[in-house]
Amino acid sequence: MTNIILCGGSGTRLWPLSRTLMPKQFVKLFEGESLFQKTITRNQKICDVQFIVSNAEQYFLAVDQIEDHNSDHSKFKIQNSKFLLEPVGRNTAPAIALACLAMDVEEIVLITPSDHLIKNEPAYLEAVEKAKILAQTDSLVTFGITPQYAETGFGYIQAKPENDELGIMNVELFHEKPDLKTAEKYLESNLTFNTQHSTLYLWNSGMFCFKVGVFLEELKKYSPEIYEASKKAFENRVPTMNNQLRITHELMSAIPEESIDYAVMEKSDKVKVIPSDIDWSDLGSFESLDKEIESSDNIINIGSTNNLILSSKQVAVIDIEDLIIIDTADALLVSKKGSSPKVKAVVKILKEKNSELPNIHVTAHRPWGTYTILDESKGYKVKRIVVKAGKRLSLQKHYHRSEHWIVVSGTATVTRGKNEFLVCANESTYIPMGEVHRLENIGKIDLVMIEAQVGEYVGEDDIVRISDDFKRE
Repeated sequence: MTNIILCGGSGTRLWPLSRTLMPKQFVKLFEGESLFQKTITRNQKICDVQFIVSNAEQYFLAVDQIEDHNSDHSKFKIQNSKFLLEPVGRNTAPAIALACLAMDVEEIVLITPSDHLIKNEPAYLEAVEKAKILAQTDSLVTFGITPQYAETGFGYIQAKPENDELGIMNVELFHEKPDLKTAEKYLESNLTFNTQHSTLYLWNSGMFCFKVGVFLEELKKYSPEIYEASKKAFENRVPTMNNQLRITHELMSAIPEESIDYAVMEKSDKVKVIPSDIDWSDLGSFESLDKEIESSDNIINIGSTNNLILSSKQVAVIDIEDLIIIDTADALLVSKKGSSPKVKAVVKILKEKNSELPNIHVTAHRPWGTYTILDESKGYKVKRIVVKAGKRLSLQKHYHRSEHWIVVSGTATVTRGKNEFLVCANESTYIPMGEVHRLENIGKIDLVMIEAQVGEYVGEDDIVRISDDFKRE
């Protein structure tokens, strides 16, 4: 069985913790472990291969976290991983279709988002085993979460029992996110449920299990435009490494944007649902995150109750309650509990101002390492750059800035124009504006250096890449 991991979300509802280039599934919030890593660990017990769907930027985050998470007992080495790299997101139906087109029609796939928290793993593994058996009979299986309260942020599945002994139910209808009154009605109906004739309402988890061929046939039947456009995109995919499936921007953009629910699950008569009590959360808001993690340890609390406070700084709070306080190096969010869904409006305003704050943290992760912005003002920017052993930046030039490089530790191999030379610790070099250059670490330890950019414009988009090991534009 192959685990298709949907990894493309930007996680704007958890800003400023989550950014476009470091979305919530990769943020290590759980004792040094991310939700993405937890997804891998959980599913490696039942799946032989993982097929990760992400954009190009997230590909390198995923690779780093897989390699970082490997152990001698883990079968999920990077060679067991395949990737679909989307140049533009088209929702879940095209993503799953493209991944399925790369597999044998008899392969059973388990579709899981990368940003869900599941704490009852034994119950989860049991539910997946049931789904696998059901998928072998050509059913499209989804997992319904037994509601614990009237939630308006999830879609619902209306189901009736088919086989009580196996815990299998027929799907009658999919319902959009309801208002509070309707959600309370669903919950009340569940209290009188019995297996003979009642209807059960379940949260739609967004997890699925089915044979590749069965899904593709149902997609072709009910959403032929998506199927044909996905097939064309797959057949004209970009030649690349064996573990990567790359689609051109033009072909990806031509695929209709649709979720798997709308494209297939709500129309097919092959859909079954397995009610699952797996202690599940999609962590879609700070309120849901508050139920799973504690505030930072460095909080001085005087007369304050029921707050979620996350900060690396020393924080003191006096006589406050029911607040969410999220402090990062470059942004501070303060919200009443219950109001944090409005964070999306904050992100929208920042984007309208062309701010980089929705996109990137002070420390940015790149395929070659990281950079941290130490200081920035009009006409200059100062960074701390770490290049991993054996990695190099693209061969590039800048139209609006010059750069001064000072090596702190390690040894830099520098290309400047037609010359190549070494710069050792406590030495420096200068890159004039417009000069073609490259920074490389051929050593065995990290290269750490300070870069001072000076020019009329020091934005991150002033990069003209001439060649790049990571196939970035």
